Amino acid sequence: RYKQYAVWILLTYCIPSERSKFSTMRAERLNEHPLMCILSVIQQKIVSSGDSDQDEQLDFAEFCSYLKEHEKKLNLTFKSLDKNNDGRIDYTEIQQALKDLGMNISKESAEKILKSIDADGTMTVDWNEWKEHFLFNPATDLEEIIRFWKHSTVLDIGDSLTIPDEFTEEEKTTGLWWKQLVAGAMAGAVSRTGTAPLDRMKVFMQVHSSKSNKISLVSGFKQMIKEGGVTSLWRGNGVNVLKIAPETAIKFMAYEQYKKLLSTEGGKVKTHERFMAGSLAGATAQTAIYPMEVMKTRLTLRKTGQYSGMFDCAKKILKKEGVKAFYKGYIPNILGIIPYAGIDLAIYETLKNTWLSYYAKDTANPGVLVLLGCGTISSTCGQLASYPLALVRTRMQAQASVEGAEQVSMSKLVKKIMEKEGFFGLYRGILPNFMKVIPAVSISYVVYEYMKSGLGISK
Repeated sequence: RYKQYAVWILLTYCIPSERSKFSTMRAERLNEHPLMCILSVIQQKIVSSGDSDQDEQLDFAEFCSYLKEHEKKLNLTFKSLDKNNDGRIDYTEIQQALKDLGMNISKESAEKILKSIDADGTMTVDWNEWKEHFLFNPATDLEEIIRFWKHSTVLDIGDSLTIPDEFTEEEKTTGLWWKQLVAGAMAGAVSRTGTAPLDRMKVFMQVHSSKSNKISLVSGFKQMIKEGGVTSLWRGNGVNVLKIAPETAIKFMAYEQYKKLLSTEGGKVKTHERFMAGSLAGATAQTAIYPMEVMKTRLTLRKTGQYSGMFDCAKKILKKEGVKAFYKGYIPNILGIIPYAGIDLAIYETLKNTWLSYYAKDTANPGVLVLLGCGTISSTCGQLASYPLALVRTRMQAQASVEGAEQVSMSKLVKKIMEKEGFFGLYRGILPNFMKVIPAVSISYVVYEYMKSGLGISK
């Protein structure tokens, strides 16, 4: 039994997040027997994992529930390790599993792990051996689930208001996190470029369409092509792509800091804390890059010859309207983060957990269609909830550029739209916005997978 728990020590030293915990425990309990140290830590982790009423002890019902849930996670992990589906794990599969998590171990080390779990001496581990060995070792977050269910990093639909994805400790330690962010940024750039004409049409309809000036998709595209040619359909795309990198970097760094500030259980982040941290990180990133948002709207709506480029646009705005013009529509933009991020997170987590509960029998990998479907549905619902605020933001950004136009506040603008156009006036341009979701998601996923391969990120 002591040899079995030696594997736990080995895995502890393989996983950076557990290494510091074990080192601290070892220092504090230097005079105790090693086995007693290990058993004590395992006991504490089992209690914390199964203690649903937070009374620091397990009753029979909680213990049964813990065993049931833990066995399910163990089965899922066993299936994910068993690459050839023969019902047994050998040393090569252990090596590959740890390599996928960013840890390279030797054949001898893999065989040591295997021998410690292998009860019948066959140098392979079947499900019963796996279960009996790990049943009382509490599972934390499944690395597979975190890896496969990337959402905001993988899928880009043109908006950056989603809660950032979680990264495993191994991904952070080995540097895979920044490669994934780079892959996501490149996917977003290609996706936004591919759907730029629909995005420009959305902005065009948000600002110019009304009951008295109805603009259809066909008439809108004809008008834009007539005014500036086919290339005019990509106006504003340059700055829209450029802002991906700083926004992604700021949001990720801010999110990690806010998580540390808001987490209450030793770094373990609950869903509501993740939502709060993600919303604050989104607000921080949006505050930093918002002038680029204003320039994107102005460049998207510009007429031929009005601006020669992004810097010329910034220079003219600063000269004519002052610094405050770069933050027109800032309040509705920040307010829009809450409904978008909240609904997107809630629906995505619900869909993810439903799939894992009912269909994750062999692997945590949902497959392309499920991942794209869940991401598309949750993001579309988030957009639908926050769209009126996005429209108000765009109109406030645009109205400042029209000479002689009345500069109204957010509340007055909403009232004005409701009086003249009714409730559905707040959803002008929603059609091209929805039309670009599926191609945007598809393009971003394909490019992301291609970039992962190019950057050497293991699937």
